[in-house]
Amino acid sequence: MNWEFDILYAIQSIRNPVLDRIMAVLSDIGNYGILWIAVAAVLVISKKYRSGGLQMSAAIVLTFIVGNLILKNAFDRLRPCQIDETIHLIVKIPFDSSFPSGHTMNGITSAVSLMYIDKRMGIPACILACAIAFSRMYNFMHFPTDVLAGAVIGAVSAVFMNWFFKKYVSAKVNN
Repeated sequence: MNWEFDILYAIQSIRNPVLDRIMAVLSDIGNYGILWIAVAAVLVISKKYRSGGLQMSAAIVLTFIVGNLILKNAFDRLRPCQIDETIHLIVKIPFDSSFPSGHTMNGITSAVSLMYIDKRMGIPACILACAIAFSRMYNFMHFPTDVLAGAVIGAVSAVFMNWFFKKYVSAKVNN
């Protein structure tokens, strides 16, 4: 865990008031996955993107079950800010455990899903999801492995749901 704190302290060395505000806003954007759920809902409403919206919604649900309900409870890892309380925090400490990063899981799940739906939506979503993931380390809420695990879980969920929908669902939704 020492190497993870080394990375977090290196990130802390770039802190300044402008970045603090940007990183706080990025974390807020990712709270509870609300942005990504709203995007999925808009896609479901659209006839053109309905199947993709359902696929994205299913990936978000799968990610929530695996990451938030199973892994967070199984690992019950303290957050960096709960171990080193000397760092000034600019966001509120969430009530759940650190591993894996929920902000990262939701963002990457949604961004990868959007890449399958339409790259014009997916590329900006990937940039935003990565920025949100970085903000979680900047804000001292997650270790690098929390963020890495969140990214892997999110990507795997999105890839799995893309495969599942192509194989079993899309033809039924589009008819």
